[in-house]
Amino acid sequence: MASDNETAEVTVKHNAEQTRFEIWVGDEMAGFTEYRPRPELRAFVHTEIQDKFGGRGFAMQVIREALDATRNEGQRLLPYCPAVQKFLAKNPDYVAMVPEERRAEFDL
Repeated sequence: MASDNETAEVTVKHNAEQTRFEIWVGDEMAGFTEYRPRPELRAFVHTEIQDKFGGRGFAMQVIREALDATRNEGQRLLPYCPAVQKFLAKNPDYVAMVPEERRAEFDL
């Protein structure tokens, strides 16, 4: 039998007040990716998923949705967070969001 958090709806919410995108499983926050707002860009600094939600791709999901929202808002990104850097390595179509003059800083 599946546990409640295996069948619960998974949603990503932008918590602008805490400058992060959160991933929720039902009514429980499974994790987040945090950013620092800068003029015309977001500097992503940390991604964290609770241990009990690990191994289910939630980090990549919250990062993807955060970067999609960032792009849709016309913002650029700086990937200081290692998980965001890993995501960019696997999804090169997002690299264009990093200002060209800053890409070498992140080995992009």
